[in-house]
Amino acid sequence: MNAETLRIHPDEPEPHLVAQVVSSLNAGHVVALPTDTFYGLAVDPVNLHAVDRIYELKSRAQHKPLSLLIGDISQAYELARSIDTAFDLLAERFWPGPLTLIVKAGSKLPLRVTANTGNVAIRVPDSPLCREVVKGLGLPITATSANLQGMPECTYAGGVRDQFGDKIPLIVDAGPTARSVGTTIVDLSGGGNSWMILREGAIPTHEIALTLQKLA
Repeated sequence: MNAETLRIHPDEPEPHLVAQVVSSLNAGHVVALPTDTFYGLAVDPVNLHAVDRIYELKSRAQHKPLSLLIGDISQAYELARSIDTAFDLLAERFWPGPLTLIVKAGSKLPLRVTANTGNVAIRVPDSPLCREVVKGLGLPITATSANLQGMPECTYAGGVRDQFGDKIPLIVDAGPTARSVGTTIVDLSGGGNSWMILREGAIPTHEIALTLQKLA
């Protein structure tokens, strides 16, 4: 099977092309597409066969949960439970943008997506293309970076093809990504407005701390 490359405008994605991406996701396929940081591997998170395919493609450790892209803040409340003020402050300040928040997963998500941790990592990307795909699918999409284990993350579609060849049926080419730094990851799963930065990325630690000063 040859990988198809689909060119889409990153800021004004053509509806009929977005529909083609959604159709591929509905069929259970893995789709590589650009986020606002790196190219990612998207699947329907409720399709466990498709989720397993991502782990196979990346040789990803089974205990590592997959992060999810959502269309807006309201969708987070459908996927998570025990959301507190710390979440609200960070989401309102930094979304859409390169901030991943780890929260307790709600009952709608399969345990496979959370890698049996009971937690889910979510964000609203600063990418009209990704948000339109989520809207069309009616579900969040996975967003793990489109790179092989030990290889660099990809900022353009050609890099994805170089690493994966024809193993991914559809690669969306919307040009280079806007950033070449990963998301900042903040763990809020401890509850009680507790927080911990697991990875500093595009958003500096001091900006997170400054936003959460209001909790004191």
